[in-house]
Amino acid sequence: MFSSNPFADLTVFLSPLVMQVYIVVMILAVAVGTLIDMLHKGSAKFFLRQRARSKANATRQLGVGEHLSLAIRTLLKEVITSGEFCNPMRRISHLFLFYGFITYLITTIILVFIYPTPATPAPPIVPQLWNIGAMMVLVGGYWFFFLLRVDVAKEGNSPFRLVRADLFIVSLLASVTFALIWEFVQAGENLMATKIVFVIYIFFTSLLFLSVFWSKFAHMFYKPAAAYQKRVEEANGSSSLPRPSNVNNIVR
Repeated sequence: MFSSNPFADLTVFLSPLVMQVYIVVMILAVAVGTLIDMLHKGSAKFFLRQRARSKANATRQLGVGEHLSLAIRTLLKEVITSGEFCNPMRRISHLFLFYGFITYLITTIILVFIYPTPATPAPPIVPQLWNIGAMMVLVGGYWFFFLLRVDVAKEGNSPFRLVRADLFIVSLLASVTFALIWEFVQAGENLMATKIVFVIYIFFTSLLFLSVFWSKFAHMFYKPAAAYQKRVEEANGSSSLPRPSNVNNIVR
């Protein structure tokens, strides 16, 4: 089961083209949702104002090499290793989520576009990575949802108390959970049950990608940009934040 392409068996009741078009629509939905979110919150204007202010208040000019170095450091810390998390447990759960979701997403695209039918069997490693990525999402996601959320870990609220900020994690976990349930049911060769679970899987997947404007999905694009801008301001002397030495003086 874990070595076969679950999307290839959809040809029993669904054309491969339908899933391919669906994925393209979901990608466009994320792009449009992020753009609308930026326009609504004024994020683009904010970053442009911050950049202009940074240039005007800079005490030194940064060269191309310095900008590249700052970009690499941002990529290594804020993106690849999630170094912005002080809590090691949150950091580990986030890394499971991040790398699991990336693996799951990329292998889904490969399975749907490159190996869409039983006549084009995928190498076993691809569906295996799809399953591994999905399970990583569930480990990191459920760990975060039940134990590490601020309102649960710090405020003592029930993990089942949901607010709009939970829309992203809830829809992601539901989507990936039903993806694995669908794969398991599909192996039982019960066509009706397979169709029902597949519809539920598509519903939560659509909710995940169509709700970008209302969820925290777009934050994954903002955070690296904000972290990079902060590094630039600290390097060119335009940052308005106190340096550690100043903080120590104030405390004393």
